[in-house]
Amino acid sequence: MATFLSCAFIFFFLCLSVISPAGAQTGGFSVELIHRDSPKSPFYNPNETPYQRLRNALNRSANRLSHFNKNSSVSSSKVSQADIIPNGGDYLIRISIGTPPVEILAVADTGSDLIWTQCQPCPPSQCYKQDNPLFDPQKSSTYKYLSCSSSQCAPPIKDSCSAEGNCKYSVRYVDQESFSNGDLATETVTLGSTSGQAVALPEIVFGCGTKNSGRFNSKTDGIVGLGEGDASLISQIRTTIAGKFSYCLVQQSSTKINFGTNGIVSGSGVVSTPLLVKNPKTFYYLTLDAISVGDQRLGVISGSTPGGDIVIDSGTTLTYLPPAYASTLLSVMSSMIAAQPVEGTYHLCYRISSRPQFPEVTIHFRDADVKLSPSNFFMKISEDLVCSVFSASNGTPIYGNIMQTNFLIGYDIEGRTVSFKPTDCSKQ
Repeated sequence: MATFLSCAFIFFFLCLSVISPAGAQTGGFSVELIHRDSPKSPFYNPNETPYQRLRNALNRSANRLSHFNKNSSVSSSKVSQADIIPNGGDYLIRISIGTPPVEILAVADTGSDLIWTQCQPCPPSQCYKQDNPLFDPQKSSTYKYLSCSSSQCAPPIKDSCSAEGNCKYSVRYVDQESFSNGDLATETVTLGSTSGQAVALPEIVFGCGTKNSGRFNSKTDGIVGLGEGDASLISQIRTTIAGKFSYCLVQQSSTKINFGTNGIVSGSGVVSTPLLVKNPKTFYYLTLDAISVGDQRLGVISGSTPGGDIVIDSGTTLTYLPPAYASTLLSVMSSMIAAQPVEGTYHLCYRISSRPQFPEVTIHFRDADVKLSPSNFFMKISEDLVCSVFSASNGTPIYGNIMQTNFLIGYDIEGRTVSFKPTDCSKQ
């Protein structure tokens, strides 16, 4: 399962007031994102050290790469916009579905689109084990099957039509073991705002899975797609939020995702870069022109054209670049660090006891220079070891979440920009 972005919030639906989508658009709203390694997550293991949690995240990051690789071995006829490594994202989100609302805990993923959860009836032979009760559509007064004649019943999510004319979906993941099949339907989705007012969103298209299997985890109930494809939550509430959302990431800690006016990034220090329109539409593509290390600017060339595409993803930990470029970048960086590198599992590692002094690093997106802190491009692997966040991959270049840490990052789908503002995200 993949991770620009990979991303949860606490609901007290029975006691909170609910505001309409129009009200949400007027004032905006924010929702909590639960980092899967934070104390609020069911995955949290208090016996693990921060370094063990980081290594787990790095393993997920490596697995997630196949989601973005255009040369995936999965048949194109079976690859959907939700093709991600199951439970591979770094963030979780709580939403409620139906009337009365039923809470689910799902993987929040900026690298996929479809919202889906397991539904009744789903015998154990057809569904993976889930700790929370399965959603029962017969108990909801707002559940409606999506007709095959609906414009929203379309490839790549549409699989077939039932005898009654209802739309069936099928998503298969690049691990080639995991899948979800069931009915496409519309339902009221309720988001629990951090302001204390829940936001009810009617007629949201989602997948009601009645045959689901593979490497899913019992602690999560499905996926909330936050990509840019038509079936994603972002696209479905685009008008409500005026096409704007933002987040401010903290490693191994919960944070917020902001929508509408709350999602506007402005003020001193903001830089903005164009948001590209590419296929697959799911991913958020930017143009990377160069990376500067100290006083050396290393330009990116794609074919004969300056600049290259890069996906910004909240669910991937490292930043992946083409092998030749990554090798040059790390070689230049090493030449500017007056300390002896040590062999390690990751690229370019140093003993902290050697007191390495790191050069300035700036990411040059098109029209936007993002100056990084050392903690954005070196990660602490153990008490006395730091390693570079830059890594090499033959697949799609990815701008990962360590490099996004302590930046307020805003997406404007209408204005086609992504903005960066240096921010202490622990205080957001």
